[in-house]
Amino acid sequence: MASVINNGIPYVNGKLYDWADIVVTIAGVPVTGITGIEYKDDQDMEVKYGAGRYPVGYTKGRITCDGKITLYQEEVEAIQKQTLNGRIQDIAPFDIIVSYIPDTGIVHVDKLRNCMFKNNPRPWKEGDKGKEVEIDLLMSHIDWGK
Repeated sequence: MASVINNGIPYVNGKLYDWADIVVTIAGVPVTGITGIEYKDDQDMEVKYGAGRYPVGYTKGRITCDGKITLYQEEVEAIQKQTLNGRIQDIAPFDIIVSYIPDTGIVHVDKLRNCMFKNNPRPWKEGDKGKEVEIDLLMSHIDWGK
């Protein structure tokens, strides 16, 4: 019995996305040492006033994007080995593709365009077992669902 509708196509037994449904590629290479990805775009918007106390319209301005990716340190080190100087911030802009591939077979793809790594931290502390590295992303735009 279908319980949730996505663009007119029912999910089987209410199945929604989970982490195992997500495949992330960086510059065309699937990443397995990933534990998180976050991305968004924001648009400047404001209401415009005319006669009276209430807005008569609105305007839209710039769209800005940002995000972050969380990788195991070993994954970051593998990326670093592809650079000339070990600085992942010096890698030329690349695309990150986030594909949602659920059991239903309906694939959804978001494309983070012209990405660059903004930092390369190593926040270790006593008791850590393995290290996840959260790296801020710079990007030009996001192609949502393409």
